[in-house]
Parts: sequence; structure tokens; C-alpha cells
Amino acid sequence: MAGSGTEEVRVVASPYRICPLGAHIDHQGGTVSAMTVNKGVLLGFVPSGDSQVVLCSGQFKGEVRFSIDEIHHPQHAIAKKNETDANDSSKISEECNWGNYPRGALYALQRKGNHLSQGIIGYICGSEGLDSSGLSSSAAVGVAYLLALEDANNLTVSPEENIEYDRLIENEYLGLRNGILDQSAILLSSYGCLLCMNCKTREHKLIHPPELQKNENIEPQKGYKILLAFSGLKHALTNNPGYNRRVSECQEAARILLHASGIEKVKPLLSDVDPEAYQRHKRKLAPDIAKRAEHYFSENLRVHKGLEAWASGKLEEFGKLISASGLSSIQNYECGSEPLIQLYEVLLRARGVFGARFSGAGFRGCCIALVDANHADEASAFVRREYGKLQPELVSQLKQDAAVLICEAGDCARVIS
Repeated sequence: MAGSGTEEVRVVASPYRICPLGAHIDHQGGTVSAMTVNKGVLLGFVPSGDSQVVLCSGQFKGEVRFSIDEIHHPQHAIAKKNETDANDSSKISEECNWGNYPRGALYALQRKGNHLSQGIIGYICGSEGLDSSGLSSSAAVGVAYLLALEDANNLTVSPEENIEYDRLIENEYLGLRNGILDQSAILLSSYGCLLCMNCKTREHKLIHPPELQKNENIEPQKGYKILLAFSGLKHALTNNPGYNRRVSECQEAARILLHASGIEKVKPLLSDVDPEAYQRHKRKLAPDIAKRAEHYFSENLRVHKGLEAWASGKLEEFGKLISASGLSSIQNYECGSEPLIQLYEVLLRARGVFGARFSGAGFRGCCIALVDANHADEASAFVRREYGKLQPELVSQLKQDAAVLICEAGDCARVIS
């Protein structure tokens, strides 16, 4: 594409992430856990030498081309305007264009006052079949474009700053009301470790498994593998009203609980509510709102118990907490669909599985499981077979060799020169 030699090509490796514990509480300032897997996005690029950005994709058609001198405005605001014009279908469809992510990266960098002197020529490709899978492929893509543009322009940006930049891409530019878990995991993870982050204070730490604490030369994940199982469902989170509705319900629960405690806040979060105050005033919540609050407070507790279990090497205990998180996501947060719930239940029956839950927000089509390394292949075959009996039509849409994947822990996003 660029007419350059291969020695001039730089590559961004931006991994996908899983969230063993801490589901649906990052947007409320809760404490979450995460780690990356050895699947993700690769973005090969060279600096363009001028203001042009030219991109092609391994997953999507067309070529994206724009100038870094352009001023970009939030796409979700443009989409709302376009919804009033029934005849302007071309503009509405453009909002789903994959080129919104590199434009969003430029928007975030400009928004924070960074000066860019040149664009990039690049080719991006994600792990096959894992886009729109609930592994935060969107955050991985956003981070990849940020790192490439920064590298091409010799910008020194900390991981913490890039977490904020990617939040701007997703919250402001694309209009998704998610928290900072996804980009934090992608940018702060370390191989074999469990990332713990307080999403209110943004304080984070890496929890090393016992083997790594004793000897850094020992394989840190010899006892487990990460199993990804796909339901065949695919939904774009920005187009699904369920996610943003749940965020609003959590905020309403926080407002009521804080008001009952004599506290008024403009933007209430459940992390602002003392757990004891929650116990005193939770009867004031309407049934649906009460379920969201119960999920938040029980999940926050599961995270803290899980961090202790991980640091002690108690994988079975850690797995039981993951499964409890999955159950609360179904019963209290009320996300997921029948196929996804069936897949979750099949995983729990598979030999060697320590624990399982939905991946991502639970409005798409993937479940994750922590599985005994010695039984990973057996568990994979069982899940593929048993879920196929329940949802043959959905399974027929999946590539059989990619319906269930066995992964290992990954590392953080980085530029490889």
C-alpha cells in the first residue's frame, strides 16, 4: 500500500480482553478484574509523510481515507441529527462504517490538544471471527489506532492517558456509555497477571499468581487455559439500547440511595453509596432498580474475594466466583439471551471448567471459562457438541474450528518496530 520496504513497517499488537470478575460495574466506579488473551488486533502501518490517513481492513470492505487536518465531530450526535431526515439513509449507514474508529482516535488526540503533523498508511486485521464477540474488539481497535498515530508523530503518551483517549472515542465520539475497564485491561495488563482496577479512582495493580511471585522464570499459567465459546449471536453494542438502559438504571438506584442518605449528587454512581447505607435503604428501590443495585454490590464483593483467591492460587474458588458473577448477570442485571444463557449452562457442565460467565456486556454472543489445562480439549469438544444440540441453526453460522477456542493469557498493547 505504501510502496515501502518491510523493514519500514511498524505493527501495533492490541489484545482482546476478558473480565473474569467485575461484570457491569465499571461504569459505576466499581472495582474490576481483567486480563488479556493471546488473540487480538494487528495494525501494520508506516507514517504517510503527509496529512493523509489511508487504511484497509482484513474484516471489512472499502478503504478509509481522511486528513489529520480535518476537524471531526462526535458521530452519535450526527446520527441523531440524521435520524430526523428519513431520506438521508446514506449518512445513517455511514455511522456504522469501520472508519469511525480511526476518525475517533484522531478526534480524541485533537480533543486533548495534541498536534499531529502526519497521518499513517495502514492495514488492520483482527483475530478471525472475534470481532463483535464480546471481547472488547472495539476498544482494541481504538487503542491500536491511537498507538499508531502517536508513534507516527513521535508523541509520548502514558497508558493512563491513552485510557482516557480511548474513553473519548467510545463515550464522546461513538456515544457508548461504557466505563474504562476495556481499554485499561488492554493497556495495563501484564502476561500471566490479573489486573485489578478501581474504576472510580483509577488506581490499579497487578496480581501475580503464586508461581510468578516466587520465581519469574516459571510458567505463570501452567494450571489453566482460557476457553472462549461463541453462541453465533452478533450485535453491535452501540446499537443495542439494553446496555445504555442498564447504565441509567444503575444511576437511578444510586440517586435514590444517596437521597435517602441525605446526599445529592449531579452524576450519582453506585460507588458513591456506602454498602451499609445500601442495606438500610434498598427497600426504597423499585424491583428492577433493586436488582441492578444488588448486582453491583454483590459483584464488587466477588471481585475482592476473587483477588485473594487468585493470589493464593485457588483456581477452583476463583472459578466459583466467576460462575456466581454469571448467575447474577442473568438474574440481577438481566442481560443475555436464551442462546447465551444456554451456552453458559453448558460450560458449567463441562469437565475441568472452574467457572464461566458471559464475556463483555452480555448483549452479544460469547462466554468465557477458566478451565483446567489438562481437560481443556475435552471441555472444548463437550461444549461444541452439547451447545450444537440446543442451537443447531446458530452453530451452523460459526466456523467449526472457531466455535470454541482455547487461549492463553496475553500481554498489553504495544508497538513492534
